[in-house]
Amino acid sequence: MLKATALGALSAGSLVLGALIAFARDWSKRQIGVVLAFGAGALMSAVSVELAEEGLRVGGLAWTGAGLAAGALTYFALDGTIERRFSGGGAALALGAFLDGIPEQMVLGIGIASGQGVGLGLLVAIFISNLPEATGSASDMLAGGTSRAAVLKLWIGVALVCTAATVAGWAIASSAGGELRAAIDGFAAGALLVMLIDSMIPDARRDAGRGAGLVTTLGFAVAFALSSIS
Repeated sequence: MLKATALGALSAGSLVLGALIAFARDWSKRQIGVVLAFGAGALMSAVSVELAEEGLRVGGLAWTGAGLAAGALTYFALDGTIERRFSGGGAALALGAFLDGIPEQMVLGIGIASGQGVGLGLLVAIFISNLPEATGSASDMLAGGTSRAAVLKLWIGVALVCTAATVAGWAIASSAGGELRAAIDGFAAGALLVMLIDSMIPDARRDAGRGAGLVTTLGFAVAFALSSIS
């Protein structure tokens, strides 16, 4: 359990680090757009390789597809509620990180318990996808008038829940078959896809301009390369 807790905290801690990066200086809209574009590319790689493909491998199409639908509908419903209560895209990115982080780190915990090991490439890839989400969200919240204390409290809370999800995955590993793992992978992928199209990519294109597509491709390439060596 100690290993699951340590590695879970290490990967989830990148969310808090991303928020602290937002505090370090005043980021221009264009710079935030570039960060979001890079993160969107990294998340596309995560959806394709770490989640959807892995789900198909361990549990098949039906369970992965069921999880995909559940994740997409859950994010869509919760994001609609947040949109009615809050302005700006920061809360939507935080919701995406939360809904993706829990199942992703549960799978991480299951992998640790089953003895599959965790490669350096995977941990770095998680950092690459988490940092832009947290930095972009925190910057947007700060611009909207949210205090630094409130933003930091939010991301610490998300990181703690994600760390707990790693431990939960480790705990249920003995009873978690391929079907459950596929559904968990699919859920994370579905939530991420809706978040990318509804929030992250539009914000990146608006703020970074035409170059957003090139930066997104770079983010995908870096994350894909890291996944291949994990």
